[in-house]
This record gives sequence, C-alpha cells and structure tokens, in this order.
Amino acid sequence: MASKGPRRLTADDIGVRRTRQRAAILGALNGCADFVSARELHQLLRSAGELIGLTTVYRALHDLERAELVDVVRDESGGRFYRQRPTAQHQHYLICRCCGLSRPVDADVVERWAVRIADDSGFTDVEHTLELAGICATCAPAVATGAPPCRRPPTNS
Repeated sequence: MASKGPRRLTADDIGVRRTRQRAAILGALNGCADFVSARELHQLLRSAGELIGLTTVYRALHDLERAELVDVVRDESGGRFYRQRPTAQHQHYLICRCCGLSRPVDADVVERWAVRIADDSGFTDVEHTLELAGICATCAPAVATGAPPCRRPPTNS
C-alpha cells in the first residue's frame, strides 16, 4: 500500500501531555495548507465550534513549539506563524509575503554550514533560524501594480 508521504508527528510521539485544547489545535493545524497566525488558528477553531480562548491558543502553541511539534516562521514585522511539523526534523520554508503560501526548501547546505561553524568555533548545541520570504508567482502581478498585501484567510482543507 502506497504511503501519502511522511506521517505527521503527534503529541504522543513526543511525550507532550495531551489535552483537549492541544488535540484541537493540532487537528486544526493538520488541516491547514500553509502557516497561520495564532489569531487565524483561533478563528478556525471557533468556526469549527471549539470553545477555546485566544490566550489558550497562544499558550498551547508555545508548548507545542517547545515540544517541536510545530514549525514557526516570522514575518518582517515579527509576527509569528505556525504549521504542524511534518517530520521529526525542523524544515526551512520559502513563504510568500503577500498570501502566505509556503513551500519547504532543501536546506542541507545550511544544516552542514551551521554544524561546521559551530565545530570551528568550539560551540555545541547550536540552533539557527533561517527565514526565506518572497512573492509567489500568483501574487507577483498584483504586487507589481501596487495592490495591497493579499494575505488570504487560512483554509482548513
């Protein structure tokens, strides 16, 4: 039987205490095609009938980030956007500044570079952040005409 790609991690895989709220958040993130803000995620949950507060969403996302169950990217103004981590290793993404479309990128060269720099400098347990943002082909024509940013509402597919 063919697999549909790598299995998504769950709270049980990492040992994070499973709560109704975390399960709902992971379920909603699992259905999102791209990164979403905590407010967008909160709205998705409320639309699905989940009675959950925005503060609880922020707190749960923080816990899930620490447990490495979600990937987080920041936009140019520092806003944080979340996506369920598809595998045990972190990934890097190219993200459209206009609509939020995201695509994973092969960043093996970055990973090797970070290890080499750490080794050469005598550091251990080094972490890094790499943010790649641009304008996707769909948004480029509108942006070229000076249209305002087109961040689309998140879809729970």
